[in-house]
Amino acid sequence: MAATLFTLPSAPSPSTFLSSSTTLKHLTAFTTKPTVPIHLTKRNICLSAAFVHSPTTDPPPEVQTFWQWLQDQGVVSAKSPVRPGMVPEGLGLIAKKDISRNEVVLEIPNRFWINQDAVAASEIGSVCSGLKPWISVALFLIREKLKEDSQWRVYLDILPEFTDSTVFWSEEELAELQGTQLLSTTLGVKEYVQNEFLKVEEEIILPNKQLFPAPITVDDFFWAFGILRSRAFSRLRGQNLVLIPLADLINHSPSITTEDYAWEIKGAGLFSRDLLFSLRSPLSVKAGEQVLIQYDLNKSNAELALDYGFVESKSERNAYTLTLEISESDPFFGDKLDIAETNGLGETAYFDIVLGRPLPPALIPYLRLVALGGSDAFLLESIFRNTIWGHLDLPVSRANEELICRVVCDACKAALSGYHTTIEEDEKLMEGGNLDPRLEIAVGIRAGEKKVLQQIDEIFKERESELDELEYYQERRLRDLGLVGEQGEIIFWETK
Repeated sequence: MAATLFTLPSAPSPSTFLSSSTTLKHLTAFTTKPTVPIHLTKRNICLSAAFVHSPTTDPPPEVQTFWQWLQDQGVVSAKSPVRPGMVPEGLGLIAKKDISRNEVVLEIPNRFWINQDAVAASEIGSVCSGLKPWISVALFLIREKLKEDSQWRVYLDILPEFTDSTVFWSEEELAELQGTQLLSTTLGVKEYVQNEFLKVEEEIILPNKQLFPAPITVDDFFWAFGILRSRAFSRLRGQNLVLIPLADLINHSPSITTEDYAWEIKGAGLFSRDLLFSLRSPLSVKAGEQVLIQYDLNKSNAELALDYGFVESKSERNAYTLTLEISESDPFFGDKLDIAETNGLGETAYFDIVLGRPLPPALIPYLRLVALGGSDAFLLESIFRNTIWGHLDLPVSRANEELICRVVCDACKAALSGYHTTIEEDEKLMEGGNLDPRLEIAVGIRAGEKKVLQQIDEIFKERESELDELEYYQERRLRDLGLVGEQGEIIFWETK
């Protein structure tokens, strides 16, 4: 289980007005925003088949050894309300008794956490002190995995070698994502991880070979990346990157609609300086059933696929990110940038469009700003600086409104042409069932993106059909001055 923890640097922005972005929002310390220009003038654990059983089946020897180790260390006991078990997702937590809503099911002391403190206390602590947190923890995991006598051996033995995250897909599997934003994002993430490995190999690994029991490969680095991406907890008091053995076996349920009370950091006791990771069940659970939580209500299907290797069927998980940009070649670049920044935006703005939900409130005003020019450029003068955003909330002129409608519709058409299947073909595949898990993810992602693009296209086509019915700035101004009547007629003042 995890919430996202690190952010990839943004990819260079294209010098375009509007782009369809492969963005998966900034993730506290890693996400990417590669873009595709449009011009304007769960973690599923991949274990061997022997590991996949019903919750009532005894877990494999590695898991039993891990459970016994936790008991020997006093982390759990025979009275613990949950135990590890085999479930459809792979490994999970099974209730040993009936569990009530918000009941604590696990408490893991900080001496069993894998985080920057664990790295600092290890033999590689001194050489990792200046690294990004996730990279230092990744090196620690790899080193411990390579050590036969690692104190973490029983935990490392139950970790998967890979997940169904798109980072681990083959070229053939990635080809099923053709045209999607997720494909571009995945390739950007893989390039980022590869570059970080080459850098840390040159600066840390090779100069300190004596600290590592065996050569470290880029595949090792990707393994550690995948483990942290899918299993680390975040939003913890004073802990931004931490693996919690046993607690990280908790799986996700799409039917749980709250993230409240699932986990927290608390003191071990009144006179203790130790900390405990406390995990609660958000729902009542019967003995023998799996204890589940909600990973993140705000993640899109693309983010779920990238982080954990699964998608949901809920429509609100389908999203598409539009990237708008004020071109540096725009003759009004400075004025537009000043207006954007004054209103909490910037030279580039990212807007997540979610299936079945209204457009983000700032999207159309920003579009109108970027498209502003010609006879409408007077609104960029300093006299309007404090009021222009209010004007942009409403149609500026027919030419401006027609331009943004045309650009967005053309962008949607271009993006839709990049997919190698139609929505109907994707839905037929899903209805047929029996898809390979990764193909099922790919079909779900591309169908969801296309539905969002169609939604955007329909919104702006409808808007374009209403251009003659809209009231523009000049009409509003004349009406405010009393020069136009309620029906749009011009009022003539008689003179004596």
